[in-house]
Amino acid sequence: MGGSTCMLLRASRCLRTAPTRSAKSAAIHARSTQARRGGLSVRATQVHFLSSLAAARTLSPFSSPAPSSAGAETFKQGCSAVAPAPPTSRIDERNVVIGWDATTFTRYHHIWLRDHCRCPQCFHPVTKQRLVDTFEIPADVRPTSVQSKPEGLEVQWPSLPPHISVYPWSWLSHNAYDPPMARPPPQTRTEKILWGSKILQEPPTVTYAEAMAEDGRGLYKWLSNVDQFGFCFVSGVPATTEATEELSRRIGFIRETQYGTFWDFTSDLAKGDTAYTTLALGAHTDTTYFTDPCGLQLFHLLEHSGGTGGATLLVDGFYVASILRELHPEAYQLLSTVSVPTHAAGEPDALFTPSTSETPVLKHEEGALVQVRWNNDDRSVLRNLRPDQVEAWYDAIRVWHKHLSSADSEYWVQLSPGMAVVVDNHRVLHGRSAFTGKRRMCGAYIGMDEYRSRLAVLGERFAPDAVTQDTAATASVNGRSIWHPAL
Repeated sequence: MGGSTCMLLRASRCLRTAPTRSAKSAAIHARSTQARRGGLSVRATQVHFLSSLAAARTLSPFSSPAPSSAGAETFKQGCSAVAPAPPTSRIDERNVVIGWDATTFTRYHHIWLRDHCRCPQCFHPVTKQRLVDTFEIPADVRPTSVQSKPEGLEVQWPSLPPHISVYPWSWLSHNAYDPPMARPPPQTRTEKILWGSKILQEPPTVTYAEAMAEDGRGLYKWLSNVDQFGFCFVSGVPATTEATEELSRRIGFIRETQYGTFWDFTSDLAKGDTAYTTLALGAHTDTTYFTDPCGLQLFHLLEHSGGTGGATLLVDGFYVASILRELHPEAYQLLSTVSVPTHAAGEPDALFTPSTSETPVLKHEEGALVQVRWNNDDRSVLRNLRPDQVEAWYDAIRVWHKHLSSADSEYWVQLSPGMAVVVDNHRVLHGRSAFTGKRRMCGAYIGMDEYRSRLAVLGERFAPDAVTQDTAATASVNGRSIWHPAL
């Protein structure tokens, strides 16, 4: 990915491994790899920065690198030359075959091509919704002809009058499935920069002015930092609830919960949760008891007077998971497969439990770690463990806790009025130290879908993907290409 080296070098200035780690651990961190590591799918390109700093690790959101595609790359490079020859095309019994070069071919089923026609009769250019009646397409549909043109593959279908579809070459390359071709990750997915306590040397930060600027560039920088690091500070925020709420809504809709919409609270137990006390809170993610835990969480300390303590704790759950996967694979497997029941029952008019039984501490999709769900305080009775798993599971969470609370993993910061922080609640755990005095905090939850949508829209503007760049000038309606990879 472009810029990966720069990001890794930056990360190498703020990451380190635990100085007391075993010889096995040292050997692991001495390796420089770019390979899939079991269920976590870590692409760990390690960069050493002086002897006291450890390796920077990156986590791919995909289970394994996509197959290479020299043919598609050759064609793309050829596009910069004068009048490049388009790929070849031909019809066989069930597919249209595209020849990107002499050795690279992809196949597309006839029914798949017909179903994905993007002409105005088949796809609404404004709403970006399908109009074609899939169930009216004959199961044995077959083109009457295909033709390779500079702008894409032209397909003529049997009908009166003939129906013609044109598919851009960049779109066909991006969506190839037989076989798949190498493609960059969507602009809403970037390589994750995993971090430990040394992130304190250079934490990701934007200014309030940047985040609120009308052109959206600062907002894109802010949300991109959250996407890469799992959190980002915002400095210079007016120390008011109004300014903080406006900042929250800059990302998307605020998600209302049993704690309200935008919250403004102190240690008065106004709600039945330990967050409303002066007690220390260990590293945890919020709303583990929801089927869909809240996505982002924004905090802003408005006041802390007449006392001490109350430092904020941040821990990169993906970083800790990568260590667990390397050093304790059996524990990692248990935390990835055993569902943990949770609840919220502190309010007399609310009793929350997830409506799904798939609630492991470490959630994976297609082999990649996508979510950490951990709050030991909200854990319910474990009834779903096999007898032979009970002691092993407790051993696993003990090791998990050990690494979560190690000096290598914990990033402590004393927030002050004017400095807000937003965290990805599906990745970064947070907590606090005990405190005295009056400590007033405000903030909000933002749904993960709303956040990802805003980041995707900003990505269209400031970092468009190859397909969008190729088709925007000729196929954009209402500000978005009909060939956008997300459609």
